[in-house]
Amino acid sequence: MRAHYRAEGLDEADLPAHPMDQFDRWFKQAAQAAMHGFVHEPNAMVVSTADAEGRPSSRTVLLKQYDEQGFVFYTNYDSRKARELAENPYISLLFPWHPMARQVIVTGTARRTGRDETAAYFRTRPHGSQLGAWASAQSSVIPSRAELDASYAELSARYPEGEQVPVPPHWGGFRIAPQAVEFWQGRENRLHDRLRYVAQPDGSWRVERLSP
Repeated sequence: MRAHYRAEGLDEADLPAHPMDQFDRWFKQAAQAAMHGFVHEPNAMVVSTADAEGRPSSRTVLLKQYDEQGFVFYTNYDSRKARELAENPYISLLFPWHPMARQVIVTGTARRTGRDETAAYFRTRPHGSQLGAWASAQSSVIPSRAELDASYAELSARYPEGEQVPVPPHWGGFRIAPQAVEFWQGRENRLHDRLRYVAQPDGSWRVERLSP
């Protein structure tokens, strides 16, 4: 069960000044690998949150946007992760690109996106996904799958294909502003490369190497 990594290394001299530029470089390589069936859903990330008492929870969420301001995903604001972020805005993201022997680990703070940005993204979602955002009271206990399917069917009849679905008021995005971004590259003999960007008070980033 122990994989033997022999990937090329990661050197400080090869890194750009901003972590989002390095993320863009690796993400595009992961997306290219996905086109060849080597990586599955490169935008899938493990999102970890904690409640006010510090009790953690994790789940896989799809990254929908990234830029110099950080990373964006969308969810139901009544879900467990959203409720925890309302209590405790600190968050961690993990991109597990195992076939490439790579990981990206982000720690930072989350804030809600604006309604205009949320609405613009919602309009790009497939019709079925728009209905699903209304049908699912995410993270709540439900009696049966049949009730969920009935809710979806009722919405499908109310908003048939081609008709605009309103944006749910309880649904929207979170933007994660990174405070640290670690790029992990698997190497031979478990001597992995771990380079971490750390935000500085003046807006620049310090790069530090971590022992594997």
